[in-house]
Amino acid sequence: MYILDGSFEDRLRESITFAWNVFSEKVGSGLLHINKEASMQLQYSYILQQVVPLICFNDDENVKIELETGVRVEDKSREIDLVLLGKTSTQSYKIAVEMKCYREYASSGGKRGATDIFMKDVYEDLYLLESYCNLANFDKGIALVMNDLGRLVNPKKKDAKCWDYDISDGTKVSDLHLTTPIGGKPVDLKINKSYEFKWIKKNEFWFLENEGI
Repeated sequence: MYILDGSFEDRLRESITFAWNVFSEKVGSGLLHINKEASMQLQYSYILQQVVPLICFNDDENVKIELETGVRVEDKSREIDLVLLGKTSTQSYKIAVEMKCYREYASSGGKRGATDIFMKDVYEDLYLLESYCNLANFDKGIALVMNDLGRLVNPKKKDAKCWDYDISDGTKVSDLHLTTPIGGKPVDLKINKSYEFKWIKKNEFWFLENEGI
């Protein structure tokens, strides 16, 4: 759908994709330098903040962006990376966005490691987004992921246990119960919706937007 088409709810949803595409282009071209999740959140939210006023076409349409919004689900306190709130005189919409960033090298120059934790965390975000929609009255949940490690996107083999959390390009998953321990810690994640991992490459970076159906 084109960002200016459809209902206010449709435009609100498409603003996330449009801002993500702009963010991806700027990071890929080197105009934005992202070295960890915090800078990713900040720069993406800044772009989104410039976009949302452009998709409001009626006097009663209002949009608000929140970062690190606290929410309680399953008796646990969580902080959602970004929340997009849309309101009209008759309705309101809440979209939760979780973000993940993996860079092979830290800003200090050293290798990060822990790719298995990153892969597991991508799936944990999907689990959390489903929880927000099912238990905290969010209308949609969207995962935004970036990395610069091509072997995670196009692996030559998948024989390590971390590939139980397969994030490679073209992977399709649905109705999963993931329990493979990562980093010596137990895991218990249930994924009910269907997802397809479609990565887009911009120079040395890979970008993914995922929403369950």
